[in-house]
Amino acid sequence: MTEDDAKAWIAERFGTEATDRLGAFLDMVVAEAPHQNLIAPSTIESIWARHAVDSVQLVGLAGETPSSWIDIGTGGGFPGLAVALVIPARMVLVEPRRRRADFLSLCIARLGVGDRVTVEAKKIEQVAGTAQIISARAVASLQNLLRAAAHCATTDTRWLLPRGRLDEDELAALREHWRFMFHVEQSVTSPESSIVVLDKVSAR
Repeated sequence: MTEDDAKAWIAERFGTEATDRLGAFLDMVVAEAPHQNLIAPSTIESIWARHAVDSVQLVGLAGETPSSWIDIGTGGGFPGLAVALVIPARMVLVEPRRRRADFLSLCIARLGVGDRVTVEAKKIEQVAGTAQIISARAVASLQNLLRAAAHCATTDTRWLLPRGRLDEDELAALREHWRFMFHVEQSVTSPESSIVVLDKVSAR
């Protein structure tokens, strides 16, 4: 997917205004890149495909537009802030690293979405409240992630978890401690990546 393809993909699904907001945010990420490692330097030239599309493709897996969303380990804004710029959900960005949290807060203020997007500069274990959607982009193992964030979910919460290759052994181990329904979606940006979708999650 070229950068032009990526912009067109987003514009077709979310409109020109949302694409422009997202573009303004990506410009901020690129400007900040020399000061802190928000994304891999090798991906800056393909930021629309590697980070923007990779993030907002989750919206299509969320079902009806959710009213509340928690993104764990947001880092430089992906996927959580990117998603919040294309749909009107209430978004909580959980990012314990202070410099990154401060950068996210600055972006939120400049982009005018502070009425519905907040940053929690702490670990997910310390975050209160629940959400319809929980996302985490390659953060920890599935087992550790569910253990840490289960208090932020109900059995109606959908978990959207972009991973690398799906580890069948990891899913098998997960079943020893959790009940859930799941399916796996192929990422539109890479044949090497998948998105694990978990529903009806509860501890055994």
